[in-house]
Amino acid sequence: MNVHEQFADDLAMYALGSLSGDERTALEKHLQDCATCRRELDVLRGDMALLALSTTGPVPPARSRKRLADAIAAEPRRTRRSRPRSWALLPWAVAAALAVVALVFWRSNSELRDTMSGLRQQSEEQQLQLQQARDIVSTLTATDALRVTLVAAKTPPQPQGKAIYVRDRSSLVFLATNLPALPPGKAYELWLIPVSGAPVPAGVFKPDVHGSATVLNPPLPPRAEAKAFAITMEPEQGSPAPTSQPIMLGSGE
Repeated sequence: MNVHEQFADDLAMYALGSLSGDERTALEKHLQDCATCRRELDVLRGDMALLALSTTGPVPPARSRKRLADAIAAEPRRTRRSRPRSWALLPWAVAAALAVVALVFWRSNSELRDTMSGLRQQSEEQQLQLQQARDIVSTLTATDALRVTLVAAKTPPQPQGKAIYVRDRSSLVFLATNLPALPPGKAYELWLIPVSGAPVPAGVFKPDVHGSATVLNPPLPPRAEAKAFAITMEPEQGSPAPTSQPIMLGSGE
């Protein structure tokens, strides 16, 4: 038996962190002067890492599994010196070590996935808000927009509404001020009055404590041609068609 074979059975145990006492001291002293055994130790440690990663990541090469298994399996057959019976627990120790390493990697991967998912959702929400802001600015500044002022009876303070509608994009921004408070169970509903046909629902809303309200880009039929806008008081959930007389009405400027 050459000097490398003498220490070969200890390398796998050392790589697992299970070698102790005089045997560990002797092996560490030998490793200082033996480049061959140091390379073999690095290979065994690399194989162990690949086996641990295999529970959560890519399957390691078969040669890595075989090389580490052979190194461990060879241990009981060495005749250089006897081992304590506790070595019979080695397979369980290896399995436990691999399970701990796999759990650490799994937790790290799970936390990373959660972080990436949160950042992705935040980015998507910011992009949506930015696009909505761009749409509103585009509607407010469009040169081809239909601008309609809605007025009510001359009871101070006089309610007033402003509708800005771009037909080609079916885009609508509506702003209202001085709206009276609503009775319980009621809401205001905005209507697009087309050139022909029935009024089209254009959003249900309630004013704030100051009587102000906003409707931004409600769902509308594509390229609906509007001649006027109106507001009625409806049930909270809105109505498919007006159920009362308009309390505010305005035609195109």
